[in-house]
Order: sequence, then C-alpha cells, then structure tokens
Amino acid sequence: MPTMPYLADPKAVHDAAELIALHGPAAAEEAALRADRSRDIGNVVHFCRWRQIERLIAVMAAPGALGTVH
Repeated sequence: MPTMPYLADPKAVHDAAELIALHGPAAAEEAALRADRSRDIGNVVHFCRWRQIERLIAVMAAPGALGTVH
C-alpha cells in the first residue's frame, strides 16, 4: 500500500496528472528520474518535491480508496 504523500501545494497534483498523461504507467519512474536529477545537482527542495509526486502517482494509481472513507 502506498504511503500518503505530503502535498505542499496544488501544483503537485497538476504535475502528477501531467506525468500520468504523458508517461502512462511509467509516470512514477519519470518522477523518480526527475528527483534523482535534482539530487545530483544539489537541489534538495526539488528532490523532495519530485519524490512526493512519485508517491502521489502511486496513490492516484491505486485501485481503491486509501485511508478512511467518510
């Protein structure tokens, strides 16, 4: 089960949806690659952001609801 990501802003949801539209099932891998590139150039903020987007994509791809449903 994927862990719930921290979302700092609504743009993360937009970016996750865009990656899914562009890369389909490989969207999480693309987010991971972007996180790795950010880490390699020393950009910790973008590294963390792309890792959270990677987690968000896993949540969005889950077949059912995660967590408590009201």
